[in-house]
Amino acid sequence: MSSDPRVTIITPSYNQAAFLEQTICSVLEQDYPNLEYFVVDGGSTDGSQEIIKKYAGRIDWWVSEIDMGQAEAINKGLTRSTGDIVAWINSDDVYQPGAIKSAVKALLENPDACMVFSNVMSIDADGEPFNLMTYGDWTLRDLMTFKIIGQSGVFMRRADLVKAGPLDLSYRFLLDHHLWLRIAQYGKMVYVPEIWASARVHANAKNVALARGFGQEAYQLAAWMPYQPGLRDLYKKNRRRIWAGANRIAGRYLLDGGENWRALRAYFRSLMQFPPTAMAEWRRIGFAFISLFLNMDKYKKNFLDRRRTDLLQNMASDSSIQEDKNG
Repeated sequence: MSSDPRVTIITPSYNQAAFLEQTICSVLEQDYPNLEYFVVDGGSTDGSQEIIKKYAGRIDWWVSEIDMGQAEAINKGLTRSTGDIVAWINSDDVYQPGAIKSAVKALLENPDACMVFSNVMSIDADGEPFNLMTYGDWTLRDLMTFKIIGQSGVFMRRADLVKAGPLDLSYRFLLDHHLWLRIAQYGKMVYVPEIWASARVHANAKNVALARGFGQEAYQLAAWMPYQPGLRDLYKKNRRRIWAGANRIAGRYLLDGGENWRALRAYFRSLMQFPPTAMAEWRRIGFAFISLFLNMDKYKKNFLDRRRTDLLQNMASDSSIQEDKNG
């Protein structure tokens, strides 16, 4: 029997056949000896079941049945999990090689940590990287002010997750952030400056197709905080920062969803509540304002292309440096 802590990974899925196999393979190909893997499908009609059956012999448990959405699917897996460490990877995202081993190492080195998290690469529908989402040594207060962690790079200690409770089915967009806020009351969060996962951005992704919902749930979370005993004191000290953060997140997702006027209004509210929070995204605010008068599509495309090129060049440079060290 392996002496390594058991890790449970859950993949919730619904009609993601185009990406599901890549996700499954990214889990099954991890170099970790004590892995429990579940796939919870919501009754897909696009051939997802055939993909799951292809790997059924290597998946510990799977089901395909109608459910109430992502939160319920993940909760089904959490209820069955036996791992000391748990995480979920959505069916359009992928783990990087060695991710689980690195996450386990970080948790073993930090016994007081309730969760560990890494940077996350943004990839497009074809799997090509175009942005790197980087984080930092964040605390519970940072979460409360809506510094958002990429969910696919998070691994949790199951004992603390049990204390925090399952995902709340009333959240559809910020269900993960709601959970981080609860679990972070039971231990510290540890940031590891590596890349454990890639999150896919495509036309049907929630952050593109249903951008307005993220802001609405940010406001819902901000209103929820003062009624939580473990958050109440921090909320009183940081109320303006918190609401500025909620409006900043609303502005960010609205802008990504093409609702520039609504985005600008949200950014303005953030600016009035706590200027430093809003001004952290001054470029996006400027883009939203100018786009009211000019067509900025060409500028946006040029910016994204340049960012992608810079990212690929940096990745190539890092790879070359690593090869030199190994050599």
